Amino acid sequence: MADQIMLSLKVNGQSHSLQVHPFARLLDVLREDLRFTGTKEGCGEGECGVCSILLNGRLVNSCLVPAVQAQGGEIVTVEGLADGQRLSSLQDAFLTQNGAQCGFCTPGMLLAATDLLQRNPHPDEAAVREGLAGNLCRCTGYVKIVDAVQTAAREAR
Repeated sequence: MADQIMLSLKVNGQSHSLQVHPFARLLDVLREDLRFTGTKEGCGEGECGVCSILLNGRLVNSCLVPAVQAQGGEIVTVEGLADGQRLSSLQDAFLTQNGAQCGFCTPGMLLAATDLLQRNPHPDEAAVREGLAGNLCRCTGYVKIVDAVQTAAREAR
């Protein structure tokens, strides 16, 4: 274990301390070590948004973040959006508006939409599309996803 370092961080409100390889990606630590498997790997190059999380309140692609950069940080994954068994209003809107097709992009879309709604609680369609621009969906034309985000924004008013 001489080639590992201690990493302490908070994920979805819970503190974690663990030994990680100095060059480990945050995505791998979240999925493999901490078992937050809602965060997916798509391209591994920061182009698809599937691995999106909130790190210290900012939307990031966890496949591009060295785990050591999260030292002492606070992370929100898709698992942290719900309140126990109760879905967030955004998650509920994705369900009711059929914003999730195969579901692979959904965690990243939800985190990008969460980030957008925190910055702009009343986005128009163009703002939603811009806020989700770093997230790719191969199943839809994004219409239902945009509708879901706008529905959640309206319901939050």
